[in-house]
Amino acid sequence: MRLDRAQEVYVRHLTIERGLSEHTLAAYQRDLDAYVAWLQGEGIDDPALVTADTVGRFIADRASAEPAPAASSLARLQSSVRGLHRFLVREGVVDDDPTHRMRPPKVGRNLPRALTIEQVERLLAAPSPDEPVGIRDRALLELLYATGARVSEVVNLDVDDVSHAELLRLRGKGNKERIVPVGSFARAALDAYLTRVRPTLAAKGRASARLFLGVRGAPLSRQSVWLIIRDAAEKAQVNADISPHTLRHSFATHLLQGGADVRVVQELLGHASVATTQIYTHISVDALRDVYATSHPRARS
Repeated sequence: MRLDRAQEVYVRHLTIERGLSEHTLAAYQRDLDAYVAWLQGEGIDDPALVTADTVGRFIADRASAEPAPAASSLARLQSSVRGLHRFLVREGVVDDDPTHRMRPPKVGRNLPRALTIEQVERLLAAPSPDEPVGIRDRALLELLYATGARVSEVVNLDVDDVSHAELLRLRGKGNKERIVPVGSFARAALDAYLTRVRPTLAAKGRASARLFLGVRGAPLSRQSVWLIIRDAAEKAQVNADISPHTLRHSFATHLLQGGADVRVVQELLGHASVATTQIYTHISVDALRDVYATSHPRARS
């Protein structure tokens, strides 16, 4: 089997059998495109001819590129290459896996930035309650903070995903569904949007089941959500480094600071492993340390 054909079969396997998200699949595709092109440039078009030394030279070549790739990008690249060769061994295409001794580089984990509760309140209050777009934006921001949903999950919400029992159905990575509660503030903002704004927006475009629509009636994109968050941050004079994930980080951090069990937060966030959720516990520990340092009579020198 030629390399390009092997790549095609593997990507189809990832798409159909593993149910990966479009974003993850696109990353795998980019990595493998670069890998196969590099191998072909070396005169290798048969996966059976790839050796551990070949793979090592490819990784070294990518690591020395300008600008230097991030450690996380190199780790993902190695994962993509290892996945391809393991798949080819399982399918009986080749006998040996040249990556079986490969160890991914250690990737430093950056603690996510979370807003304070006061900053979140200012951010949520920033959209104008007297303008249709402001009502929509308030509902969007309230929903992001109330549920901890990823931006991709929110833009893919349909109206039918919102129940009247203060629950929301989200589709996460791998198209896995989860049900999360919606607090009273977010529910009120959402009801105002659905009643007063969405029918008018929907009438301007083609019929769409998506919950959040733009001014022309088309579904909101992830880029549009980023602009909405940035605009609200400017109006609220929240100068923190805000990204679309900031409200998700703040949601998790504030729950843990309020005493929520980490496994409950894991379920709400849709994390496959509790280890992913535990990164937020470090933020809570830092907050406890700060309180201790300023409050305990024997903590200060």
